[in-house]
Amino acid sequence: MKSLWKILYNVLIIPPLYIFLQLGAIFNSKIKRGIKGRKRIFEELILNAASLDKSKKLIWFHSSSLGEFEQAKPIIQELKKDSAVNILITFFSPSGYENSRKYPYADLVSYLPFDSMTYAERFISIVRPDLAILMRYDIWPNHIWAMKKRSIPCFIVDATMKKNSPRKIPLIKTFHKMLFGDVSRILTVSDQDVEGFRDFKIENVKLTAVGDTRFDRVYEKSLAAKAKNIIREGLFNNKKVFVAGSTWDLDENVILPAFVKLAKYTSDTVMILVPHEPTIANLDRIENELTGTMKSIRFSHLNSYKNERIIIVDSIGILLTLYAYADLAFVGGSFKQNIHNVLEAAVYGVPVLFGPKIDNSQESGELLKRGGGMLIRNQREAYRQLRTCFSNEALRNEKGRIAAEYVKENLGATKKILKEIYEVI
Repeated sequence: MKSLWKILYNVLIIPPLYIFLQLGAIFNSKIKRGIKGRKRIFEELILNAASLDKSKKLIWFHSSSLGEFEQAKPIIQELKKDSAVNILITFFSPSGYENSRKYPYADLVSYLPFDSMTYAERFISIVRPDLAILMRYDIWPNHIWAMKKRSIPCFIVDATMKKNSPRKIPLIKTFHKMLFGDVSRILTVSDQDVEGFRDFKIENVKLTAVGDTRFDRVYEKSLAAKAKNIIREGLFNNKKVFVAGSTWDLDENVILPAFVKLAKYTSDTVMILVPHEPTIANLDRIENELTGTMKSIRFSHLNSYKNERIIIVDSIGILLTLYAYADLAFVGGSFKQNIHNVLEAAVYGVPVLFGPKIDNSQESGELLKRGGGMLIRNQREAYRQLRTCFSNEALRNEKGRIAAEYVKENLGATKKILKEIYEVI
């Protein structure tokens, strides 16, 4: 049966996928960058792998993109601290590869080759990992089969499996049952995910709930963020700060009018708006929408701050630090398609607001259940929650305490994963 699935995958899936990507590169710059970046992948791997210390074992970490790689970082950093290992990092997407080429804890950084049987075999034969760690969900069959053929252990880490996952559609489920059977260990973020994987008839010994390394990562980053002082001391004295992070236009359509209304009745509230895409066109759009309603200033102009009520962030990479200044936070994506990382705000003991689209985030659901998070569906509900939280300090502090406690309770996934790794290497 496995041989049949391999034939079907390599005949019915791989050729159309290859054609789709080639055609997609004509219209999509991201796909084009990914194809161009892979042109000399094997030559570069052969050259760079030759310089590695062969007395050290090689652990390969693969992530789809930058977001998944953030979850791998706590594991990698602890491995490099405690063990004599080489670390290979690969990405499927250009965003991950281009932004991580100089990651200091990696010995090799590369794109993952296209998942043809030939490319996968060649890749594994060049890098010869002693262990592969696949982050979350980006699993490519031919690479897994090439490792299985060479008896190379392979883990899926920070794994999730929803009850209604498309991978459970009958025919697709049969394929994944076979594929997961060739993985050595599946380390999930929760007991519910363990149960989700049991539907694939996976051996119990392969399944373990260890938690989510995102908790460890945001906690680690928050400690460093508190010392950065990216906003001059005293700027927010006697003010309450509302940070809206990673927002899209659909988020802003709800949050901005709610805050503008709140500001009419309060004189001590300030909003820091952090658009997900701080392009010039997007920043101009936001400022134009605020014209005539409220004064705003861009973050890069804060040296000229004159008590504007809305600060629009026009740079990237500082959101986690900005949450450290928040009394209340909103996490974007929750009115568009998928909410962004609520833990980045919760780690500071900040109550978290979000919209209705949170199915991709177990953390949002848990914060909501515990009372550290608040769901809003429209401008009216957003205004009511803002007014309530900013007028009731005791309530705001209690919700923040719940959020912080939730993060602290879930620290430690990295240590559990390391224990599993050390048993293999």
